[in-house]
Amino acid sequence: MTKRGLASSVAVVVLLFARVVTAQSQNTIAQGGPEWLKDRRYTEGIGIRTGDIEVHPGIAGEVGYDSNVFLRSSQTGVDNGPPTAPVVPSAVIRITPSLYMSTIGAQRREGDPTTPAVAFRAGVNATYRALFGLDSDASQKTNDPSQEDTVSGAADMRLDVLPGRPAGLGVFAGFSRTVLPNTANADPNVSFTQDAVRVGGELVTQPGGGTLDWRLGYEFDDTLFESTVGVPYDSYTQTIYTRGRWRFRPRTALLYDGAVGFTNYEHVQEAFNDAGLVGSTPVRARIGLNGLVTDRFSLLLMAGWGSSFINTGPIPHQQQYDSIIGQAELKWYLTANPATSNPNEVSLSLSSIAIGYTRDFQTSYIGNYYGIDRGYLKFDYFFAGSAYISLSGGVGAIEYPNIWAPDGVTERHASFTDTRVDATLLGEYRFTDTFAVNATLRYTQNFSDQVLSEVGTTGSYGMAWQHYEAYLGVRWFM
Repeated sequence: MTKRGLASSVAVVVLLFARVVTAQSQNTIAQGGPEWLKDRRYTEGIGIRTGDIEVHPGIAGEVGYDSNVFLRSSQTGVDNGPPTAPVVPSAVIRITPSLYMSTIGAQRREGDPTTPAVAFRAGVNATYRALFGLDSDASQKTNDPSQEDTVSGAADMRLDVLPGRPAGLGVFAGFSRTVLPNTANADPNVSFTQDAVRVGGELVTQPGGGTLDWRLGYEFDDTLFESTVGVPYDSYTQTIYTRGRWRFRPRTALLYDGAVGFTNYEHVQEAFNDAGLVGSTPVRARIGLNGLVTDRFSLLLMAGWGSSFINTGPIPHQQQYDSIIGQAELKWYLTANPATSNPNEVSLSLSSIAIGYTRDFQTSYIGNYYGIDRGYLKFDYFFAGSAYISLSGGVGAIEYPNIWAPDGVTERHASFTDTRVDATLLGEYRFTDTFAVNATLRYTQNFSDQVLSEVGTTGSYGMAWQHYEAYLGVRWFM
């Protein structure tokens, strides 16, 4: 099997993992970064005020363990699994500086109820990882974690003109560099590190004092791989979307969202020849309800329809996703929600337990799409403003259609369903307003007995893998 063929086969597994993770989290944080970066409620501290701007610098250091640095399969006899590509554990040191800034919030406007004409928020973070192999085979170049690219990062920005007014405008942009493991060998040319760029804008209308909130926007997302092996997977998506909210009670609203996307591979022929990948025009529309049922219970219900509209010209037998999509979540607050008495004082830092279910589909490097049904639990607990515990996890069914070869008529693999299990525990204790210690445990496993063949080669790759991570760290923040 050629290096290019092997690299293409294992790339699909790694890139698929990255897309599933991205689909489950919309936060601006590159994969491999600390868990607490995902929510600015925990990232930011008291801040430094400069005029009408508040600045939140920070830096963190962690030591930890990664059970599967290269995200290799646990199946034997496949190109991305033992014995030729064994699972390699590693000790990890991570250093993460960050900087966030924004116009001052309502709490710092010293009782001034006037909403500024312009509001913005921007931030940047980067994570440096030093890897130290713990396996006896790590001395071999193909299993040496120290050969891996180790700097990931993310940045984002949003500017709102006339926020809270009957009519306004918002523009946003983001960038992330995601380090994807070199699953095959230590050749830097067989890296799947990718850069993602996001830009867009939206028109916002809020007539009736905010009772109605409606947005119409456009977003452009471009994903570029830094190595030549990843070039066939370069793609971009243009999305036109609308979101609406009508609040008919102080803390209850009807919701609507809809979007149509246009996904294209930048190297059309290479994407098709390597993995049978073609463009698509995914469409989604949902309607629902979000609000408080009692002073302790809130309910979110969203339901609609989604269709993949994959280009079936080159692959006439390609299946389409065409089914119900939606989300249901029930949340219980451990203390009564003060928002029931004053809708203008909503605390986002309340201890709560949530149980939910999501159903959706995503663009995939295997079979062009996958459907996902996922149930999840999430527990957040805040104590005395100094301690925080977050426990979240879920079980999902990842459903793939029949997979076709680039000739359009040969079936590479019948449809199948994998089971994905994930769990994350984050705990932090703040000794002062600017210094904290934290610990993170993270587990992800894909249960599968599927072995897929690669296009044009005799190679094969396994879909089963598991991944454990554990970190202990300190951070300074403002």
